[in-house]
Amino acid sequence: MESITNVTEYEKLAKEKLPKMVYDYYASGAEDQWTLKENREAFSRILFRPRILIDVSHIDMATNILDFNISMPIMIAPSAMQKMAHPEGELATARAAASAGTIMTLSSWSTSSVEEVNSVGPGIRFFQLYVYKDRNIVRQLVKRAEMAGFKAIALTVDTPRLGRREADIKNRFTLPPHLVLKNFEDLDLGTMDKTNDSGLASYVAGQVDRTLSWKDVKWLQTITSLPILVKGVVTAEDTRLAIEYGAAGIIVSNHGARQLDYVPATISCLEEVVREAKGRLPVFLDGGVRRGTDVFKALALGASGVFIGRPVLFSLAVDGEAGVRKVLQMLRDELELTMALSGCTSLREITRAHVITDGDRIGRSRL
Repeated sequence: MESITNVTEYEKLAKEKLPKMVYDYYASGAEDQWTLKENREAFSRILFRPRILIDVSHIDMATNILDFNISMPIMIAPSAMQKMAHPEGELATARAAASAGTIMTLSSWSTSSVEEVNSVGPGIRFFQLYVYKDRNIVRQLVKRAEMAGFKAIALTVDTPRLGRREADIKNRFTLPPHLVLKNFEDLDLGTMDKTNDSGLASYVAGQVDRTLSWKDVKWLQTITSLPILVKGVVTAEDTRLAIEYGAAGIIVSNHGARQLDYVPATISCLEEVVREAKGRLPVFLDGGVRRGTDVFKALALGASGVFIGRPVLFSLAVDGEAGVRKVLQMLRDELELTMALSGCTSLREITRAHVITDGDRIGRSRL
């Protein structure tokens, strides 16, 4: 894979390699896919204000997330059903994250169980949670994640129903017959029925709790001592509520543009959330991150770190664990270069003054 020079190149190779149903499931967004495109394009409208003549002979990218020291502010987002991409699936991803010294988030709908992922060896791992109608299932799952050494719960809050993903409807998406949702296998909830549209949409309609509300964030705190990150916040109002209900952190996310179409890009929502948070809890971002420059822009706008999703899936499909390692290394190298060329030697030195947004340009034009 020596010829690959950036993260985006993995997507084309993955498309050639994966079955259409699987590639479309990973790659597509909701409805018109406007937000899917905007998640990327919004980054391109943020420009740099680099500082010069600063000694950048040593760059430190290390950071601390929820009291865990990691090598860089680039972490792995939860992505479901990774064994559709590669036989080793989440196990390969977990090994790659550990070798890079960063955090992996395991999806509830993984094709490897929390116990199997734990068995690959040491690593800092978070567990993404969907709340099922049967709360005993949730209790069991959270307890298993705790026992398997997971360090935080990322509670997905933007999926009371599954977004309308038309590629999945066309393909009648379902989990390939040789795979199961491993965390639910013993509960007879590990497989999806074949349907006339999306098997996943039918599964979600049958199992995921549409009544989920802020009081359930409090309820989760009664069944686990793990910190709870609220994943799917995009407004100041919900930031205020996340703080009020005891969240340990916020992930600004639109679910990879797979839920409600025509929401703004996450990078466009980030500053509103950060301003409301006022440093009371860390704010993270996922969605559209493909370059080290994107990571720098998110940090400059107040994020404590970013999570990447599709780049992991596509690199996993192309080259397994080695592919995921390479994606993490490329993003790390690009961030280091961006920091050097912007005159920043540590993450602390990356400030709002290092970037110009659309809002800044409008403000200046009025002066």
